[in-house]
Amino acid sequence: MQLTHTSVLLEAVLNNLIRIEDRVFVDATLGGGGHAYGILDQCRELVLIGIDADEDALQRAEQRLSPFRERIRLRKGNFRDLKKILTAEGIGAVDGILFDLGISMFQMMGGRGFSFNDEDSLDMRIDPDTPITAFDVVNHYSYVNLKRIIEEYGEEWEAPRIARALIEARKKRPLESAKEVAAVIEKVKRRRGKIHPATQTFQALRIEVNQELENLKMGLSEATDVLSPGGRVGVITFHSIEDRVVKNVLRTSSELRVLTKKALKPDRAETRQNPRARSAKLRIAEKLGGRGMI
Repeated sequence: MQLTHTSVLLEAVLNNLIRIEDRVFVDATLGGGGHAYGILDQCRELVLIGIDADEDALQRAEQRLSPFRERIRLRKGNFRDLKKILTAEGIGAVDGILFDLGISMFQMMGGRGFSFNDEDSLDMRIDPDTPITAFDVVNHYSYVNLKRIIEEYGEEWEAPRIARALIEARKKRPLESAKEVAAVIEKVKRRRGKIHPATQTFQALRIEVNQELENLKMGLSEATDVLSPGGRVGVITFHSIEDRVVKNVLRTSSELRVLTKKALKPDRAETRQNPRARSAKLRIAEKLGGRGMI
């Protein structure tokens, strides 16, 4: 069966972030290229710079975006280095930037430990050059540090019990797969529902491994610097921690005006078609010199 990934809030991005006059746009989290395809199809004069830390994602996106090959430049990298990447391309300013902070279906099913049922390596790195893996965190972090990241990044109230259970389990032998880790957490929480009991802990591990919150702050700072006056930045978040970071950065910036008084969310039709979209939020801000509220 061929995997497909549906881009979240695509219509909201096309209707609110993109302007027909835009000429240079950055998709800072290219993924499978779904947002990029829609943007390039809508704006026929636009050049798109696509960035992703995942080499596999870049290869899939290149194939998907082949109808627009004359108007795309795809680069491997982390959006925290946005200015460096654009400078290498000879670009000093851009009209718009999109960050989609979700994990794609390809990554979930790619055998890297993102899925609760994954029996392969406990990795969770988006960029394979990242030095720390989820295996390192689960098997080598102290109780204090495990508890801290599960509480802070997972907002998991049972973090003390989960951290202690992981440490007890690894004393017997290293925890080598996501499935093993999920099983330990299930025993602690002793419940199942629509949301898997390991969801918050897995979120915490992924954030720690990929330094997602620090990279997000750096990426938003760099995005603000490279936007032209009136240029727009949009960020799609999927959980409250990263949404709070985005909300705070956009609202406190002296160079940005927030255009979305309330975050844009998927409608019922989109969530029925793509349940993964249910927690998504899109926030948009404009570099000073722009035009006003959405």
